Amino acid sequence: MKPTFVVKDFIIITFITSLWVNASEVFRYFVIVRPEMQHYLSAIDNVADMNWPIFIIWGFWDTLLSALYVFLYWLCLNVFGKNKQAILISGITSWCFFFVLFWVGMANMNLSSWNFTGIVLPLALLETLVASCIAARLYFNKLPI
Repeated sequence: MKPTFVVKDFIIITFITSLWVNASEVFRYFVIVRPEMQHYLSAIDNVADMNWPIFIIWGFWDTLLSALYVFLYWLCLNVFGKNKQAILISGITSWCFFFVLFWVGMANMNLSSWNFTGIVLPLALLETLVASCIAARLYFNKLPI
């Protein structure tokens, strides 16, 4: 396959993938992360508060995260080909760089518990692998590889 990056395809695939990422992030945040942060960081006023400016920033964050998932998958697709290896490598690499680094840092600074990382990291891994699968399915249907 020629590694031709088509911006239109990338934007469409990112938008569709972001539907899953937004749903996953909202669920994980409100059900699991927010209560933990409110407990651990209770000395900070309005910690983990939600309002419209925060939702706008969160929407930008989720869109950026989705774009990075899709781009990393596209890179893996071009290096490893149209197979499960590309999905697994892009999903696990995304997970390590976006979530493992963050949550290990939070626990290391005592801003979260180490036990909590055992809950939140597997859910984040599920998010990244599903996002890579969505990107793969959309690229498989779009690109003649």
